[in-house]
Amino acid sequence: MIRIDGIDGNCRLAASQSADPGIIRSKRRQACVLRPPNSSKPSVSRFRSCGGIFDWDRSLERLEELNQLAEDPDLWQDQERAQKVMRDRTQLEKSINRVREIETELEDSVGLVELGEAEDDSEVVAEAEAAIEALGPIAEKMELESLLSGEADGNDCYVEINAGAGGTESQDWAEMLVRMYVRWAENHDYQVEWLEESAGEEAGLKSATFKVGGVNAYGWLKTESGVHRLVRISPFDSQSRRHTSFASVWVYPVIDESIEIEIEDKDLRVDTYRASGAGGQHVNKTDSAVRLTHLPTGIVVQCQNDRSQHRNRATAMAMLRARLYEHELQKREAEAEAQQSEKTDIGWGHQIRSYVLHPYQMVKDLRTEVETGNTQAVLDGDLDRFLEASLAGHVAGQGGAGVDA
Repeated sequence: MIRIDGIDGNCRLAASQSADPGIIRSKRRQACVLRPPNSSKPSVSRFRSCGGIFDWDRSLERLEELNQLAEDPDLWQDQERAQKVMRDRTQLEKSINRVREIETELEDSVGLVELGEAEDDSEVVAEAEAAIEALGPIAEKMELESLLSGEADGNDCYVEINAGAGGTESQDWAEMLVRMYVRWAENHDYQVEWLEESAGEEAGLKSATFKVGGVNAYGWLKTESGVHRLVRISPFDSQSRRHTSFASVWVYPVIDESIEIEIEDKDLRVDTYRASGAGGQHVNKTDSAVRLTHLPTGIVVQCQNDRSQHRNRATAMAMLRARLYEHELQKREAEAEAQQSEKTDIGWGHQIRSYVLHPYQMVKDLRTEVETGNTQAVLDGDLDRFLEASLAGHVAGQGGAGVDA
């Protein structure tokens, strides 16, 4: 039996897991457009609430509160609370500074426009207007970030990648996907912690699990769950034939102890085995790796990153709790989507993106129709355009459901 406290029928968490009150996230989807001045000067102050990014005054108050907490010498007696305070302060300070930087650039550009018009200098006016237009995409991305208001969007996440049928081809593709997501995480200053990997028979990986740590890690990556398809000339085929490979990606959030998930012993199967891959003599000679199977749901997690079986089991239990939590959220979301006739039938187990390297170069998301011919950049971690489009579609779908209800 699984009991998850803090989730009601609409898949909402209790206050203990709600968003920080200092950052008010809005679900408004009106475009935040910064236009060059015509007859009147644009209002800089309006930008602070444009798109509902956050409540400016409340955010400043909250930052002051966090600064005072950070100066409290007793704060570090509770390491977990101290780390949360410092993390929240850093994120809020970063958000405030981003708004201030855009405001400053907007004010400077508006001043240049007025100066250019006064001196009848069309080049200065054109340059300043171009600078103002360039702020539009930045503001739109900030607005999109403000929509990361799901139950666990702000949390760290686990990324699990498994090779599909096809042997070495799919295992090599799985390793390419691991590299792609790790590069994306590193490019966005997220921390990556390896939890488990199973090497392929000849090359690549059969499976791998790692943790991505940072603000909104789950919010950005949650729509990546699904089947990814690769088409290329196989480097493992002596006749250089074209092969199609599949690998699945599963993303689920790291959850804290405020969410109670009850797992009964009778529903759990525990297996220990010798860890594979690098790790030293101790890792390979003892049954330190742990695999947990939740019998009612069939969910399996495993961990082998530590020498200690006990620590590996604790990590695996945390992963299992996270998977069961995500399983419950998915089930509720699927029930809600089933009531909406306009919803697509793309699910977690369906193909979501194709990476074609031969006979042409193209990466295309089958849900949003976003595509690019720069396949190497995507495989090197340039995923932002796909993440932004799928996140916007995901939020729009949730909003549509709310309106129809």
